[in-house]
Amino acid sequence: MGLYNFNELYNIAKTREFKAVGSFNLHCLEMLPAFFKAAQKTNSPLMIQISTGTAQYLGYRLLVDSVCSLAESQNVPTCLHLDHCSNISDIQTAIDAGFSSVMYDGSHLSIDENIKNTCAVINIARQSNISVEGELGAIGGAEDGKATAAEHISFTTVEDAKRYVDETGVNMLAVSVGTVHGLYTGKAQIQHQRLAEISEATQIPLVLHGGTGVSDDDMRRAVTEGINKVNVGTEMNVQWVAQCKSTFDKGKVNDSVRKFLIPANDAVTRVLVEKISLFK
Repeated sequence: MGLYNFNELYNIAKTREFKAVGSFNLHCLEMLPAFFKAAQKTNSPLMIQISTGTAQYLGYRLLVDSVCSLAESQNVPTCLHLDHCSNISDIQTAIDAGFSSVMYDGSHLSIDENIKNTCAVINIARQSNISVEGELGAIGGAEDGKATAAEHISFTTVEDAKRYVDETGVNMLAVSVGTVHGLYTGKAQIQHQRLAEISEATQIPLVLHGGTGVSDDDMRRAVTEGINKVNVGTEMNVQWVAQCKSTFDKGKVNDSVRKFLIPANDAVTRVLVEKISLFK
């Protein structure tokens, strides 16, 4: 079974009565089987997203080979997505390795330069049937060592979103409508009216970054207002680390390391199952 791009995966999701696809951050290879277990439990296709830091740590090709192997053996339609990448050469590396979806993040640039660079990425990606995500606006919080202070948050406007989509032909658009990267101790305040207006103007799948900090009710509402891809990463990481701290602290030095990791992976599966249930 080969990897699917986002459009292909989303079409499968719709046939299974999902309104949105969850895109989950993989932080280490040990987590990977837990992702597929959650997909099987929910009969959901699976979108796995990788930061450039994780891709460089594990290796682009190892990630592709591992995900492809599990997708085939577990019979789970899967998309492998490079998340938040501003370096076009890194995007090319991911495409050459076999990633099926990429995100060009030019949200820190002027809209003219963002459009120019996004078009360049799309020209590369289209040759290999790779889906491309873009971003407009600045989402607060921190992810993979990159932080946006509260005073630098800027919300996506309807006018900019329409222009960006019309001029790039991007497959999906990440929007800033009130979510925050890395938020797990509070709840984000989604601007639902802004979200609905952007969806109406662009008519393409919209992406919600910072999905950990969104209440269940807000999430269910957002996926009816145009959000078709939801990014979740922090909550899984927090649960995995918390379980590992507990099991490593209680374990003996001659215990098999798998005994420490199994409870952490089970926690990741539980988080994914809970999140995926909100996307119907």
